[in-house]
Amino acid sequence: MSTVPTLTLNNGVVIPQLGFGVYQVDPAETKDATLAALEVGYRHIDTAEMYGNEAGVGEAIRASGIDRSEIFVTSKLNNGFHRRDDALKAFDGTLDELKSDYVDLFLIHWPLPTTDVDYVETWKALEEIAATGRAKAIGVSNFQPAHLQRLLDETGTVPAVNQIEVHPYLVNDEVRAFGEQHGIVTEAWSPIAQGKVLDDPTLTEIAERVGKSTAQVTLRWHVQRGDVIFPKSVTRKRVEENFDLFDFELTDADVTAITALDKGERTGPDPDTFDYIPS
Repeated sequence: MSTVPTLTLNNGVVIPQLGFGVYQVDPAETKDATLAALEVGYRHIDTAEMYGNEAGVGEAIRASGIDRSEIFVTSKLNNGFHRRDDALKAFDGTLDELKSDYVDLFLIHWPLPTTDVDYVETWKALEEIAATGRAKAIGVSNFQPAHLQRLLDETGTVPAVNQIEVHPYLVNDEVRAFGEQHGIVTEAWSPIAQGKVLDDPTLTEIAERVGKSTAQVTLRWHVQRGDVIFPKSVTRKRVEENFDLFDFELTDADVTAITALDKGERTGPDPDTFDYIPS
């Protein structure tokens, strides 16, 4: 079994660089999909309150027979619970769904900067949660440099991670650079741009040369740049393929060529304007 590299967060917590994502996995399928990933060797699962499938993740962990301490679990605060008391209650709900005493990482899912709820208040609620030990680390998702700077200016806690959209068509290096400067690990969601990069000629040429798929080459690019990734699939073969990233290496020229594919092209919402709150 491949050994997944790890990164150490700014509070000393160790996170596997490759995980399994359950975004858009049907709640009814989440247990089986997550269990299959654990069988393949994944030890990092990324879920969220908004996905509605935390319970399935918890069921899979219990069914796997793997000790909870060996599995890194991330979840994220839903957009409708940014006020302090709501955030604390929602976090309790996450633990109830997972049937776990803690999560390894808990994130603010979106900053919602155009709404009337201040994400700094939300962050302070996460600080309270972290102080109890029920979240081993706390961080944010989809935060831009200006949002991060406010947290640094107005609170005493630097996020452990910032989970943002990153792929060869959106390298997002300004946000990644801010994170690197301040000790914030970048997690990349949509790492293969929902499949849009898979027919790219540059990636195809590299894949043919190294004897891997274009998806594997893209995921390896992320790993070598220092991103945490959690590709999602419910197909066992694809889950296995996404795990098979550690028996080859891209050259510096390959990494540079892939990075040069940047188009500034998002597959998801713009964090500066996204204001969706579930009803």
